[in-house]
Amino acid sequence: MGGGQLSTSRLDELTTWDAAWNGLRVVVTGIGLSGFSAADTLIELGARVVVVDAKDTEENRAKADTLRIVGAADVLLGQAHAGALPLVDGEPAELVVTSPGFSPTHPLMAAAADAGIPVWGDVELAWRVRVREGRKTAEWLTITGTNGKTTTVTMTESMLRAAGLRAIAAGNVGTPILDAIRDPQGYDVIAVELSSFQLHWSSSLSPLASVCLNVAEDHVDWHGSYEGYLADKAKIYANTKVACIYNADQSETERMVEDADVVEGCRAVGFTTGMPAVSMVGMVENLLVDRAFIEQRKDSAAELASLADLGEHAPRHTVANALAAAALVRAYGVEPIAVRDGLRNYEPGDHRIQPVARLNDVLWVNDSKATNPHAAAASLASFGSVVWIAGGLSKGVSYDDLIRSHASRLRSVILIGADSADLRSALARHAPEVRVIDAVPPHTGGKHASVPTVSGDEVMALAVAAAAAQAQPGDTVLMAPAAASMDQFASYAHRGGAFIEAVRGYVEGQAPTPKEP
Repeated sequence: MGGGQLSTSRLDELTTWDAAWNGLRVVVTGIGLSGFSAADTLIELGARVVVVDAKDTEENRAKADTLRIVGAADVLLGQAHAGALPLVDGEPAELVVTSPGFSPTHPLMAAAADAGIPVWGDVELAWRVRVREGRKTAEWLTITGTNGKTTTVTMTESMLRAAGLRAIAAGNVGTPILDAIRDPQGYDVIAVELSSFQLHWSSSLSPLASVCLNVAEDHVDWHGSYEGYLADKAKIYANTKVACIYNADQSETERMVEDADVVEGCRAVGFTTGMPAVSMVGMVENLLVDRAFIEQRKDSAAELASLADLGEHAPRHTVANALAAAALVRAYGVEPIAVRDGLRNYEPGDHRIQPVARLNDVLWVNDSKATNPHAAAASLASFGSVVWIAGGLSKGVSYDDLIRSHASRLRSVILIGADSADLRSALARHAPEVRVIDAVPPHTGGKHASVPTVSGDEVMALAVAAAAAQAQPGDTVLMAPAAASMDQFASYAHRGGAFIEAVRGYVEGQAPTPKEP
């Protein structure tokens, strides 16, 4: 019998914090937020843990020292360790717990598959240890979608807290899910944001309510195909107990619910920014209303909030996110007044359609969280004449629909990103009259052009200067890259912060007055 089969037999019994974790041989891949949290948790449980990360940085070395102090069997940093699974105490691992960024084709994941070693994500581990003797066990409300996850999960948290519940937003946002699980006081409810990567490595979750907000082409490179991406997103609904919330304006999410294997008695509840049918939440004039979680839903609706509670000029996608959050908390039993108060108390996070400055009747907006075309489309639709700063890691998606739909809004486009060839070619096909400017002009003079190496902060300063030269009164300079950030920045937050600093420098006159290139 192989090691993988033995592991599976033992792992099936590991469904609470107090189960027999002691001595379990585990390899944790990645030492970022989720990987560190997973390793720390497993060490506390008594497992024997080896951590592997390809990046041998000062920050990672400091984390490695901490994990060794608390009892890690070993921490292996550097590219030399990224190709093969290490032994744990001289024997093969019984389990791999992976960080979300490790795709199934990564050499470590492929090695685990070849050896028959089960792979969990940090969310799967969190679900299995959430029940602990002497501690409160929180219900989970789970949220995924191509866009709007963070807005929805934090709105959900705000509504839950307005109802007087001890609640937190965790998962793919802010607090790692295992840190929330280990909180000494415990929580009544955890609003859990889940990426498609986290869902891929999860199998036993059974949330009280779940939602897929929307789907559009994204992360095709990681999942291998759009169909693979959709299949992992659909896992959000598996084993849901009370309500599967779907986007009534997007049939793909409804089909996911129809195909889901759920707990008997679970309901399908739609959300729409239009008039809701029975068993939906939606809009009636300027009111957010509930026709799903009331007894008289066939011929009446309960008022949840008004558009005014969302702030002035809330865009359609924000209204949709609020309705999805409302459906989740209503499934838990939260009263309508807490939905309203939660929205009134809600403070939008940074980097999502975030106004930064206005100068000479030009509005500067940071939407660094627009990491794919679908998110950038929502951003572009919010403004009229736009100088667009865009580009980065495309993740294998197409830009044709985005440019075709919004070409008329574009005054000019400033390209960032180490390689924005896909975006450039889509602009040439569908917006040939729009001026396209490289933030970092390529070196020429040889047979092949090359882009000089500059830091992300320098790239953004150049992009802001170029945008300022193009913008006219009434325009919006919108940094909504429609791409991931990791080619030039540490994260989307770093990219957004660099934009904010560059705009501040320009507005305060600390940057040289830009000239027409």
